[in-house]
Amino acid sequence: MPFFGHWTAIFALVFYAILIVLAVWLVLWAIRIAPRRIRPDNALTILNERFARGEIDQQEYDARKGALLRP
Repeated sequence: MPFFGHWTAIFALVFYAILIVLAVWLVLWAIRIAPRRIRPDNALTILNERFARGEIDQQEYDARKGALLRP
């Protein structure tokens, strides 16, 4: 019967190791995915969307785009 006790301990260690690896993977996955959902791509994308919705005219779009692309 003591042999069965060793298998139980080994199974518990493997189970907890898998659980820890899964938890770490989930946290790392969430850290990589979350910023994409929260932040917009960049200022040029926002400018393009505003122009497409008609919030700004061609002249303002060109001026702002030039300012964004200027080094």
